[in-house]
Amino acid sequence: MKLFIFARIKTTGFCSGDLGMYLKLLENGIRKGTIYLHLPSGQTHQFGTGGKVAHWIIHSEKAMHKIARDWEFQLGETYIHGDWSVEDCGLQDLLFILRDNFSEYRVSKWLKPFITCLQQWNGITRSYRNVSHHYDLDNSIFQRFLDENMNYSCGYFVRPDCSLEEAQQAKCQHIANKLLLQPGMRVLDIGCGWGGMAFYLAQHKDVEVVGITLSKQQLEFARQRQKTLGLKNVRFELEDYREHHDHYDRIVSIGMFEHVGKPFYNTFFENIKNMLNPEGAALVHSIGRSGPPGVTNPWIDKYIFPGGSIPALSEMCRSVENNRLLLTDVELLRLHYAHTLRVWFERFQQHRQEICQQMGQEFCRMWEFYLAICEVAFQCSDLVVFQLQMALQHHVIPTTRDYLYRFDEMTPEFWSIRDKADIYTDQIKH
Repeated sequence: MKLFIFARIKTTGFCSGDLGMYLKLLENGIRKGTIYLHLPSGQTHQFGTGGKVAHWIIHSEKAMHKIARDWEFQLGETYIHGDWSVEDCGLQDLLFILRDNFSEYRVSKWLKPFITCLQQWNGITRSYRNVSHHYDLDNSIFQRFLDENMNYSCGYFVRPDCSLEEAQQAKCQHIANKLLLQPGMRVLDIGCGWGGMAFYLAQHKDVEVVGITLSKQQLEFARQRQKTLGLKNVRFELEDYREHHDHYDRIVSIGMFEHVGKPFYNTFFENIKNMLNPEGAALVHSIGRSGPPGVTNPWIDKYIFPGGSIPALSEMCRSVENNRLLLTDVELLRLHYAHTLRVWFERFQQHRQEICQQMGQEFCRMWEFYLAICEVAFQCSDLVVFQLQMALQHHVIPTTRDYLYRFDEMTPEFWSIRDKADIYTDQIKH
């Protein structure tokens, strides 16, 4: 990721049948919001009243039967192929109404582990292939809708009127605060993307940063930018987290854990533990489910993030515990990703014609559906962003969270105070 979202539109209740049955299902199902369904025959049907309003234009009657048979996959599939559209840029409104009115799709308990294993058995070779599928596009596509520093993860909107650039800088600062950096520390960035966080730390925190990625396009971009900026305290490598062996004072991973896959959660945190110095700390920033574990949406798995998985907090914490890492802080960012996705969608639309000329109409429809459905998922479902802070020893992290919001005041006197706190902690231990 970086943007790793598994949009979970509510879906139970649809089955194959004739047009009349399909219309009846919509009539019975739409209770919040209003959908005007425009059919190829020229007929228009209204479902629901009040609330958000969306005009759903069906260009092929076959599309309705496909959607009815396999809602989770075919809603996006038929949109890619131009079988339906919306009026007045109302894609998010339509998806919001559908998400808000139909019961969530559920996989049977006995089938879920089998699906998880098939989707997410991400050995090293498969991980390279999965990442290449999404990230090894032309970098210019991402440059058209990301912020100027190419951060492809949730921004931190400290004010409602924050620009995307401000929100991404605030996210980097917030994470840097949690890392409790001191000059000269060595930092590993797992899944560094185009280097946004690595460059921020190298430029503002006087630390040595190593970034690893599986994307050749990202690696080339980051290395070129490093040369342009003339920074000697940051470097980038094409490596999987299981291939990298070194020791660091701090480890950070932003929007990468979603690519790990459930069978490898323990392996991921084991590698973090093994690479941390005794006084080390780590921060993992990941999209997560505030509810119970689930499975990946099949459309997202095929077209956007093959092999990906959105973890529940219980799944992440279990793997942290299994590796005897100390969980020192957990924070949930709610709705920040919805805001981020909305801005990405708007910027993508501003450059849609250029991207269409470069990549084609179906690519543009795939990406706008992806960005729109992910925004809706963060608005309506249990999707949030987790920030898990970990350490090997208690005294590495202050005992209150005040330091997160007064980091600029952390002069040498602060570290002297912290050292005194360490002495106090040692006294308690003994």
